[in-house]
Amino acid sequence: MNKVIIIGWMIAIALAVSCSHEKGAYIDLRSGKSIKVEKDPVTGSWINADTKESVYIYVDRKNNDTIYAKTGEVINGHIVREGDVYWYDQDLEREYNVKSGDYKKKVEKDGDIKIKNGNVKIKIEDGERKVKYDD
Repeated sequence: MNKVIIIGWMIAIALAVSCSHEKGAYIDLRSGKSIKVEKDPVTGSWINADTKESVYIYVDRKNNDTIYAKTGEVINGHIVREGDVYWYDQDLEREYNVKSGDYKKKVEKDGDIKIKNGNVKIKIEDGERKVKYDD
């Protein structure tokens, strides 16, 4: 009887360890939280298995790979960090905005960039940079 109880506890511990390891195997790069991922049967994108929310980029800690969740493609070396936000450099060909506290950045499709950081405004057009200070 004691062997059955011991084996039962060993199985329970092994399951708990494997489940926690699986959950911690992936990190959502934007939130920094451990997640479990699964493929969305409708879109084909990789999503958070618990919340069913889309994931943009996640890190596979076991293989040390960065994954673009939309396609499942390994994108090591193609990550750009803007403040606290991470981007896949392929997506930077589109217009986007970054906001973090007093910092704001807008990149337009034509490559023009507008940055506001506190009282400093920077505008970059055709490689020319203009800086303006608000009083």
